[in-house]
Amino acid sequence: MSNEVLGVATQVMVMAIVISVTFLFVGIGVLVIIHICIVEGTSRRFGRSSAIERGNFGSNKSMSKADVEKLPCFDFKPKDECESSSNSPVDCAVCLDNFKVGDKCRLLPACRHSFHAKCVDIWLLKTPICPICRSTTESSGHFNESGIELRESQPNNG
Repeated sequence: MSNEVLGVATQVMVMAIVISVTFLFVGIGVLVIIHICIVEGTSRRFGRSSAIERGNFGSNKSMSKADVEKLPCFDFKPKDECESSSNSPVDCAVCLDNFKVGDKCRLLPACRHSFHAKCVDIWLLKTPICPICRSTTESSGHFNESGIELRESQPNNG
């Protein structure tokens, strides 16, 4: 009778282990599915999806050169004396260099961030979003930015 009890106890322990391992894997699977749902939901909520990582932004993969050239362009002119020094407090977020007097700069109308024209033009030809705030770039809007006097720059024909 002792052997029968030992056999039954062994079977119960083996079944308990098998059930525990099964629950463990099912639990891990459920957690993975919940994680995927949360990540996808968050991506959609903030207007981002896996398309951003691939470089697809809906129907617009990038801006055309003509669209980039429609954005307002100006020659940098400091508002006050302290900005006219070589250590201007205003800098380009793409190249991280300070704006210097006479630099050709471009303004993104939607968010009003400014950059060196050559730096942001290359950026916008690859991706149509602001390098600072990630807002969608528009080619129309207000052209004045506080702290910088804007003056239309004539395109070079050479």
